[in-house]
Amino acid sequence: MSGLSHRRGVSRLLGRLELVVIWVVTAVALAPFLWLMVTAFKHRTDVMSPTPKILFSPTLSNFHEAFVIGPFTTNLINSLVTASASTLLCLVLGLPAAYAFSRFRVYGEKHVFFYVLTTRMAPGIALVLPLYMFFQSIGLLGTLTAVTVAQTTFNLALVVYLMRNFFNDIPRELDEAALTEGAGEWQVFTRIILPLARPGIAVTAMISFLFAWNEFLFAFMLGGTGAQTLPAAFPGLVTPHGTYWGQLAAASVVVSIPVLIMIWFIQRHLTRGLTFGAVK
Repeated sequence: MSGLSHRRGVSRLLGRLELVVIWVVTAVALAPFLWLMVTAFKHRTDVMSPTPKILFSPTLSNFHEAFVIGPFTTNLINSLVTASASTLLCLVLGLPAAYAFSRFRVYGEKHVFFYVLTTRMAPGIALVLPLYMFFQSIGLLGTLTAVTVAQTTFNLALVVYLMRNFFNDIPRELDEAALTEGAGEWQVFTRIILPLARPGIAVTAMISFLFAWNEFLFAFMLGGTGAQTLPAAFPGLVTPHGTYWGQLAAASVVVSIPVLIMIWFIQRHLTRGLTFGAVK
């Protein structure tokens, strides 16, 4: 009995230590975001104080200066439009392509798939100059269309790669059974494969949205001043007169809100999508 009690005591102690470690890791991970939120509600004098101020009078002046007086409201709308449109285009174009790579076997298939992946493996700086010259020649430089198309071009290969793996984990016997019953390939894709792959689609959409939402290079080089997104507008807060840390923190807090909302809505698919195909 004493040995059993000892093992139970050790087990409880390890459980408590594990809980403490989890709380410490969580606190360390959240510390930068908490500091960012606190800074967003500080006066400029409190932000620039040589010694950090824990007690201060909260203010919304940073949000007012950034989004009411400043141009960040327009930049936020541009980010929402380009990221949403890019994600939608990637899914509309990428899902059928991923299904084709998963289900059909044709000559040169591996070479074509590798070519698709190279568009993602290439550094963005290698693509921005050709895209800049192309959009300039057709009169779309400095527009949201240019930024959206560039983001779609860069993220489409990622969607194809991820969804191809998700589709590979769906048994082909389901396709064969549906085809035997008289269904066409399009019906199999839309009525059987897509519903089964919803967790994977949710995760892929989230990843594609995050990449487009945080994208800086294409938005900065192709968007100009009229189609700048929030990440591309951040350097404007670093001036010869100093860095506007309060406004930068306020804009950073706001830029994280759409991502948190998106994760909240798809969280029921998130865990299943991340482990989709891990157990067969």
